[in-house]
Amino acid sequence: MRILIAEDNTLLREGLSLLLTSAGHEVCAAVEDGDALLPALLEHRPDAAVLDVRLPPGFQDEGLRAALAARERIPGLPVLVLSQYVEQVYAARLLAHSAQGVGYLLKDRVGRVEEFLSALDRVTAGGTAMDPEVISQLMVRGTRDDPLAALSPREREVLALMAEGHGNSAIGQRLFIAETSVNKHIGNIFTKLGLPATDGGHRRVRAVLTWLRAETHP
Repeated sequence: MRILIAEDNTLLREGLSLLLTSAGHEVCAAVEDGDALLPALLEHRPDAAVLDVRLPPGFQDEGLRAALAARERIPGLPVLVLSQYVEQVYAARLLAHSAQGVGYLLKDRVGRVEEFLSALDRVTAGGTAMDPEVISQLMVRGTRDDPLAALSPREREVLALMAEGHGNSAIGQRLFIAETSVNKHIGNIFTKLGLPATDGGHRRVRAVLTWLRAETHP
């Protein structure tokens, strides 16, 4: 798999390159600022991009803006965004443009190699990968105008694990419940959030998008 990296911290950039190369991937380019990111994405057209939200010269949202612009020019480009802190608005902006092939992880997750590589694989396959800490903070809120208010505590747990990208079997193992129970909970989640069966597999991501959009557009 050909991967492009955008990270201004030299140590982390080189570490990511080594990690990905050791896992059998090809790092087709590695850039260190926002100005170089979009041209590099359009030139190399990688299988996936791993990038920091905040890049020089402004250290604001240069990485995210370049990723969104690239996805408009290269529909479906898988993007795994790394951030130092949980920034809800950035997570929502990333997911709001498309429900496929996106991920948002905290940088310390890179140190957990298997989790990081698994998240990258899910994103590249067209799925989603949200950091557990991101999901945890997104779900800590009042119930006023909360589209998730109708969900039971167990359904919220299932939804959080869905947002991280886990399949039904893995969710059952983590919650120590049967997979049939997981299927039932997910069905209830879809029904309560008004997600029609015609939406197919994307309902898993759209269940999270429902909340994210309500968070940023109350």
